[in-house]
Parts: sequence; structure tokens; C-alpha cells
Amino acid sequence: MGKKTGKDKEKEDKDAFETLSLESKAPGTVVLLLSSQEEDILLKASEAIQKFAEKGEENKVMLLGLGVLGPLCKLIDHSNKLIKRNALMTLGNMATNGRFCVLMSYFFLTFYYSVFLSPEDVFVHEFATLCLAAVAMDFTCRVQINANDGMPPLIKLLSSPDPDVAKNSLEIIFNLVQDLENLEVLHELGAIPPLLELLKSDFPVIQHLALQIFQCVTTDLETRKTFREELGFERFLDLLDNMEFNDLHAEALQTVSNCLGDIETLQIIHLNGGLTRLAEFVLAPSSPEIQSIAIKCITRAAQSSESREVFHEQMIEKVLVELLSAADDNVKASACQAIALVLCVSEGVPIVVQLLSSESSVLKEAATQALSSLTHSNEANALAVYEAGGHEILIQQLSESSASTVASSAATISNMAEQEIIQSSILTLGGVQALVEPLKSTDTQVLMYTALCVAQLACDNEERDKFHKAGGLEPLVNLLHSNDKEVLRHACFAVNVCAGDTACAVTMCRLGALEILQEINQSANRRSSFSELATTSLLNSNLPVKYNRLGRLTANDIITSNFFDAGQACVGEPFLTLEELISQPLNQQRAIIVFNVPVELVSDAMGGAVPLEKLHELDWVLHQSDLRFQLKSNVIPIGMINKGTYCHRALLFKCLADTIEKSCTLVRGDYNRAWNEVLLFEEVHENLRSPEPICYIVDLMHQPGTLMPIDSPAAQQYQTI
Repeated sequence: MGKKTGKDKEKEDKDAFETLSLESKAPGTVVLLLSSQEEDILLKASEAIQKFAEKGEENKVMLLGLGVLGPLCKLIDHSNKLIKRNALMTLGNMATNGRFCVLMSYFFLTFYYSVFLSPEDVFVHEFATLCLAAVAMDFTCRVQINANDGMPPLIKLLSSPDPDVAKNSLEIIFNLVQDLENLEVLHELGAIPPLLELLKSDFPVIQHLALQIFQCVTTDLETRKTFREELGFERFLDLLDNMEFNDLHAEALQTVSNCLGDIETLQIIHLNGGLTRLAEFVLAPSSPEIQSIAIKCITRAAQSSESREVFHEQMIEKVLVELLSAADDNVKASACQAIALVLCVSEGVPIVVQLLSSESSVLKEAATQALSSLTHSNEANALAVYEAGGHEILIQQLSESSASTVASSAATISNMAEQEIIQSSILTLGGVQALVEPLKSTDTQVLMYTALCVAQLACDNEERDKFHKAGGLEPLVNLLHSNDKEVLRHACFAVNVCAGDTACAVTMCRLGALEILQEINQSANRRSSFSELATTSLLNSNLPVKYNRLGRLTANDIITSNFFDAGQACVGEPFLTLEELISQPLNQQRAIIVFNVPVELVSDAMGGAVPLEKLHELDWVLHQSDLRFQLKSNVIPIGMINKGTYCHRALLFKCLADTIEKSCTLVRGDYNRAWNEVLLFEEVHENLRSPEPICYIVDLMHQPGTLMPIDSPAAQQYQTI
């Protein structure tokens, strides 16, 4: 190529743009300059924005309104370190503003990961983690951090020499482990060793953050295993032995408490003398908070017999009883739990009863839970609660708003009611009526223990009647719909007990209990011996329903006045009470036969013997139609029937046999057939009977009084023709 001519140089000078010095006092203009392609302009603009943001909250709000986040976030990935620093410093300063988190999640999370992956200087990491700490408080942002695999670089930054980077990283990780997914995998990413190292930090804020993370993650079984393998428990015992770190002891004890659920950890703490140290925190605490947490640790540790021996040597039982009278409510609540759940110290029962009257709901709840455990299978403790007047307060607490308190109160009352003298006092105070409202709760524990308490207190017909009149049967029957196995089991148990009263059984059947139980008994998952027992009890106490549904009454089913035969059950048809049937208008359906005369009856009242070939001449249908028309009712007293077929005669025979206490069955067949079965011993020789009774069917139709062996042709013909 040839040399440039003068004309060429002149043209280039014409095309060249003169250097322009920009000055602006308008923030909006400077924000626009952040999108420039020239480094000099970007450097000046980013520095100006950074200084402007430092001056106060109003400036930060203004910049947010001007849309500064988008261009700033793009600059954190810039090749020029000064531009990157300015952008990150500005974002870090703005991170303290409440509006920042929501807006930042749309921009910053797109670029932050590359910052952590690259070998950046500490200054960049400080402000990058500061920004991320702000957005990590939002659940949606945490999801995005996980999607970008953000945990590993954060764990790496825990070892940063800069304390601000370590602190910010800890804050981010703490927010992330609030989500179960992160909590369970943190140990797999190698986070436990650097977290343990940070306990030695010279900065209390870093130590506290590390302890808070340990409190969260040690609730996970696998994390606790890694914690033990990394000698974490030994590190924590060293920290607890150092009184210079007494401000960390409360948080450290919380982590220890989490770990004491494992046998392996218990063995470690036992070998290292940690149990004695825990006892010392209870005996000579530096604060009520530490004392309360130490008691919780002892409660968990004392599940081991070896641990209990160590605590016994320290006379910890006596101390716990004394702590029931401590000034701090949390200490008293923790002492209640320790005494009840593990140590079972009966000497403290009267003091625990006094705590039921506390104004503190937390303490009242803890005391009630303690009494529930103390009285379980322990007659001495139950009697101690009774003698201290605890049963009166517990009955009142059944109307408390706290579900936990109500559940524990019901459980304690149920435990105490196993002793007759206590049960009598509870019933006198209206205990059975007080159970009605808790039965309407939505809390599983409340429903389970209240239903169990009903089964315990509805011990006779008088109490069942009180429960009935108080409106308790309807919510009890509703519990049969529960999908919780324990609630259903206890509800069935209570239904079984209440069904001992005929009026209760009739009402529960009217409320649909029998249909619900039959549906339960057809389910492989929901069926139990309790549901079957409840069904049997309902039927045995309501013989009209039993005969209607099963078509059979046994020799033990004694018919009394007002028994009625409503015919064979139809699928999906509700069973009506006698009162409901009487109130119906006359219709063309089968007559309902009621037994209302206990004796004023004779065997030929139904028309006498009828030969098989003349059965059609009996005209029993017309006779009963006349009676129904005369009575203006579908219900006919059995004593008014002069012409009756098989079903009427078998019913009358059963009624009469029951009134003279002679056992027989009542079995329904098809097409108005019914018959009675009796068991009789056959005389083999003089004064010698057959070893086993023989079952006979009684002929009441063709040859009245004839006994037909159950397996004879005559008996089979009687049942089927």
C-alpha cells in the first residue's frame, strides 16, 4: 500500500470525534451512562453512583426508582476490576434497603455465580456476599441460588481471611438451611469442618452465626453423624468449658441437645465427662436461659440408664423438684418436662399441680403435659394429683384455647379415672359433659385423648345419658369419619362404651354410626377390632336394627316391649325409629309389627294351625290391611293380629320366650318366612342326656309345637317353601 496523502490525513481528521468531557449533576443521566461501551465513562459513572448511594437512604431509593440495578448487575461481570468494585460497592450499600431484595432477585442472581467461581479479590467477595445475604432472605431467591448450585462456592468462602466475607457467607448459608433440601445436604458438601473452625473466630458475630447454623443442621440424623466424625462434640465441650465464651453457651447447648438423641453421642459425652458438665449448668447456671436449655439436655440424655446414674450421683432429681419453684417460667417449664418425661419424680406432683394455675400459657402447658406423663400407669401419682385438687383444674382446662393443653388435660383425666374414687369425683364435677366441646376440635391429639376420656367416663347409663343430653353423641359419631387411625380407634372404643345405653345406641344409629362402621369394616386399611366391637355393641343394644340388618336374633338377644320388625333392610335405605315410623302416613308397604304387650298372649292368636295346602286361605294380608286402615298407621301392635304368617308367629314366639327367660333365636328368611331355633338335650336313655344339645326349628304354622331337627328335610322345607 502506498503512503497516505495529505488529503487522506485531512479526511481522517474530519471523521475523528473530538474528546468530550462530561459533567452531570443529574442522577438519571449518570445511570444512563452505566450502559456505555467506553471504560473511562463507565469508571467515572460507576464511581459517581457509588458515592451518591453512600450519602443516605433517600439516594438509594431514588437510584432504585431510576432503574440502576440492571446496569449495575451487568457491571459486576466486567473485566475492569475498578468498575466491578464500584458496581459491587454500590449494590452492597443498597442491600440495606427493604425494596432491594425483591428487585435484586431479578438481576443479581443472574451474574453472581461467575463472581464466586473466578479468583476475585477479597474486596469483591465482600460486597458480592453482602448483596447475596440480602436476597437470600427471600424464599424465591433461595430457590434461584439452589438452581445455580450456589452452596459450594459459599462453603469455600467460609475459609476466607476476610471476616466480612465469612460473616456474609454464614448469613447466606443460615438462610439457605431454613429449607429442608439444603439442610440435609450441607454435610455432604464439606461444610462441617470450616464451620467448626469459625467457632474459634475473634469476632462474636461469626461465632453466633456458626452456632445458629449448627442448631439447624444437627436436627438431621446424617449431619449429626458427620458432626461426630469431625469431633464436633468434643469441640463443643471445650467451648462449654471455657467461661470466656459464656455468651455462646446457650446456643452451644441447643446444638448439644439436638445431638443427645443419638446413642453414639450419648456414649461420647459420657466418656468425656460431659454429663457432669451438663449437671453443673443446671446446678450453677450463669443465666436462666442456659439453665433451661441445660435441663432440656438432661431430659434427652437421661433416656439412657447410664446417664440417669450419673445424674443421680449429682442429686439432680432433688434439684429439678426445687426448680419447679424457680422465678423464671421457662426454667419451671423445662423442669416439668424433665421430671415427667424421664425422671418420674413423684415428690414434685403437688408443685406441678400448682403450676396449672399459672398465668403463663407456656408454663401451664408444660405442667399439664408433665401430669399426663406422671399419671400414666402410675396410681400413686394419679392419687397425688387428686389430693392436690388437680382434677378440678384439669376439667376447667378442657375449654382452653391451647390444643396441647386440652389434649394433655384429657389424657390426664383419663389416666386418673382408672381409680374409682377419682372417677366418681370427676363425674360429680361434670367431667363427662365437659368433653363435648373438645370433641369438636380439629386437632388430632385433642380428638384422640378426648375420645379415650369419653370411653373412660361414660361408665354407666346415668353418665351416658348426661353425655347424650349434652350433645356429645353427634361429634363422637362424626369422629368415625377420621382418617387418623388413632382417632378412629379411640372413637370406636367410645362408641362401643356409649352403646351400652339403648337410648344412646338408637341415637347413634339415627346419626348414621352403623352405616359408617359397616363401611369402615369393609376397608382393609381402616378396619380394626375396635370398629367391629363398636358395630356389635350398637346392634346388640338396638335389636330392631340388628334384626333388620342381620336377619337374625340369637338366644342371648332378649326382646322387650317396643321391639318392632321393620322388615329386611334394603341397600342404602336408612333405618327409622319407631317414633318416625308411627308418624308416617299410611302407605302400601309391608306392615311394621311392634311388640308392646309383655304377657295380657296365646299361641293360637295368629289363626291356629294352617295346613300347607290351605296356606293361601289364611288371608293375613287382608287382615293386616284392615288393621292399618283402622289404626291409620303402618305400625301394628302384635297383640291385635289374629291372622299371621311365618314371620309374625316367629316374632311372637321369640317375644314370649324372652319374657319367661327361655332362650331361642329369631331368623329371617325370604318371602315373609321366619323361624325360631331352640337348643335341647335329647334323652338317650333313662336319666341320660346327649352330651351336646341338638338344634331344632319350632313349627308354629302347620303342626304347632312340632320340633324339627335343623338338618331334617322337614326343617329345610319349613325355611324355604
